[in-house]
Amino acid sequence: MDGLETCPVLLHGGCTVQNRLLRSLARSDFELLEPHLTPMRLHLRQVLVAAGEPIRQVCFIEAGIVSVLATLADGSELEVGLIGREGMCGTAVLLGADRTPHLSFVQVVGSALSIEADVLTQALGRSPTLHMALLRFVQALAVQTAHTAVANGNYNIQERLARWLLMCRDRLDTNELPVTHEFLAMMLAVRRSGVTLAIQMLEGVGVVRAERGRITIVKRAKLEQIADGSYGPPEAEYERLIGPFR
Repeated sequence: MDGLETCPVLLHGGCTVQNRLLRSLARSDFELLEPHLTPMRLHLRQVLVAAGEPIRQVCFIEAGIVSVLATLADGSELEVGLIGREGMCGTAVLLGADRTPHLSFVQVVGSALSIEADVLTQALGRSPTLHMALLRFVQALAVQTAHTAVANGNYNIQERLARWLLMCRDRLDTNELPVTHEFLAMMLAVRRSGVTLAIQMLEGVGVVRAERGRITIVKRAKLEQIADGSYGPPEAEYERLIGPFR
């Protein structure tokens, strides 16, 4: 495949593409999308895909983090997916669906390249190789979602928190993560007091430093040890199917 990762990938406006999924495409497939990609800013809590509503645009994340949430019977929400510059929002379109019961919203501000859903669908019809390449991300995201369920059912809060922090770190490419205790509690579906205790335990062994609205990873290797196998398989699947994750 004529991959684009080996050379600078530019939009018609001269901006370098940061999205790893777009950069993995064959040149001919990227050129099908390039004229229709529009840069956009991602604002905190901005909804990119509304639950149960038609998907009008698909977003390839350039910077920042998007959370995919499932709504439980009692109205509470649980994170089932995390997407950064390795992927895209609106994957239901790739599967021939026009909506999803899951909500996707911006968790960490950043930027994206958007394309109208119907334009993307037309491009997929013109290029089976483009469709196959993007479907590989659907597989990687499905593995992440399944592994999240495994982590929620088999690991304690401290281990799950370590996994989540590592996932965010890989997508932001920085050890300083702009997250609050309240937000972590919602993402992990636990009480705020439980998150606070888990963070204190991680601080106690010197792997993170917590400040107001920010957690800094100090010792990544130790954090991976604490995650105890809950981190890694989805990232390995992405690298197997698409390319370097970070």
